[in-house]
Amino acid sequence: MKVLLAHTPEMRRNYYGDRSLSGLRAIADVILHEDDRALDAASLVNAAKDADIIVADRMTEGRGEIFAQLPRLRAFVRCAVDIRNVDVDAASQAGVLVTRAGPGFVQAVAELAVGFMVDLSRGVSRASADYHAGRKPEARMGRQLAGGTIGIIGYGSIGRYLAEIAKVMRMEVLVSDPFADVSDGAIKQLGLDELLAASDYVVCLAIANEQTEKMIGEAALARMQKHAVFINLSRGNLVDEAALAKALLENRIAGVAMDVGRAPDQMPTPELAKLPNVVATPHVGGLTPQAIEYQSLETVRQVNAIIKGEAPQGAVNADRWTRRPGMK
Repeated sequence: MKVLLAHTPEMRRNYYGDRSLSGLRAIADVILHEDDRALDAASLVNAAKDADIIVADRMTEGRGEIFAQLPRLRAFVRCAVDIRNVDVDAASQAGVLVTRAGPGFVQAVAELAVGFMVDLSRGVSRASADYHAGRKPEARMGRQLAGGTIGIIGYGSIGRYLAEIAKVMRMEVLVSDPFADVSDGAIKQLGLDELLAASDYVVCLAIANEQTEKMIGEAALARMQKHAVFINLSRGNLVDEAALAKALLENRIAGVAMDVGRAPDQMPTPELAKLPNVVATPHVGGLTPQAIEYQSLETVRQVNAIIKGEAPQGAVNADRWTRRPGMK
């Protein structure tokens, strides 16, 4: 079978890797996307016209119109957890299987959250920027994490892992998640309003969907303490960025750290990221060799199963997969 690896060369280097590419080539004829621009719908249809399977990075959208135009296509394999830009219903109507990768970035993202908390508390980025610019940094009083209170919004895999780290660091741990049961007696489960009011560090790890769109807006930010900081490692969709900028400019919260935002490829918005009390990174929370290899190798396993006519772990519409190999 032929497989289109839709990653650009840069995305392939950062998010797929030689080991996974070699594994994919061992089981299929691989077509590489060699342009530096992500494939739009028309370009994807052209690139995948001879492909049985598309392995797509997060920048490659699975728009509804592509599936009917690719009669040979059997599966759309996403090398990421987020499939919001894949039209699963349209794929299902065409009989195309859609899969997603598991969250292999749990430890990496949780570690970045700790780094953000340290940076915001001790002014690491601010002092470094001053030194790099030839200025004398101001020696400001910092805050240690031990004894502080972390409020984690979203108690999924990353939230649970981060909570364990925070406990070891002797922080009080609060959690807000209406869909989770917290059985650990050392962790307090609160409503969102209570968590915002009680936390020194608010870490957003909730799922992005219609219900959580702009969940952190003017009202939510108004409930935070003036010395508190907000950290977003989920998606930019959860934040009203105008309200966040206003809260920062009016010094109603002490700072923000973000690895995501509403810019292309879920990057932090430059206008917000340039504010002096903001620490921003370009969506690199899961960009470690271990995390990337976990997800890319999973796509190799998924492709191998698909070639055999099996629905792999991570399939989201297996019951409507009519273009399964071996089926007429």
